Amino acid sequence: MAKKKATQTKAAAKKSSAKKATAEKTTKKAAATTKKTAKSDDGEKAPVKKKRKSRVKTAEVTRRKLYWGVFNHAMKRVALYEFNQRKAAEKRAAELSPEGKPPHFVQKVKEEVVEEKEKKLTAKQLKEQAETDAAEVATKKKKKSAK
Repeated sequence: MAKKKATQTKAAAKKSSAKKATAEKTTKKAAATTKKTAKSDDGEKAPVKKKRKSRVKTAEVTRRKLYWGVFNHAMKRVALYEFNQRKAAEKRAAELSPEGKPPHFVQKVKEEVVEEKEKKLTAKQLKEQAETDAAEVATKKKKKSAK
């Protein structure tokens, strides 16, 4: 009987050590998953959101146009001329700077071109626009004929 009890306790010890080993494995797995997930208020596991990679913003291309500017001695722009009108700009600078006064000078100026994006209209909107334009023309003709 003593032998029987000894073998039973050895078998029980082996089983318990096997259970402990499996329990350790499961706790390691659970610990690994808890690192990946966060617990919500309800006790349920919610997945942790991964950090989003930042994107580099591309610089918008701005169009610029070149002009001739007439400036006074304090670098204040007095007049602005198209680039092909340099002679007119120089003439204006000569007019503004008579003898004894600080001279005005001509310098290149770059200005940004502001473009309005064209609206793409639907066929219905185009038709309505044409009707309103026609109505405006008709009212102008009536006013002219009434005079």
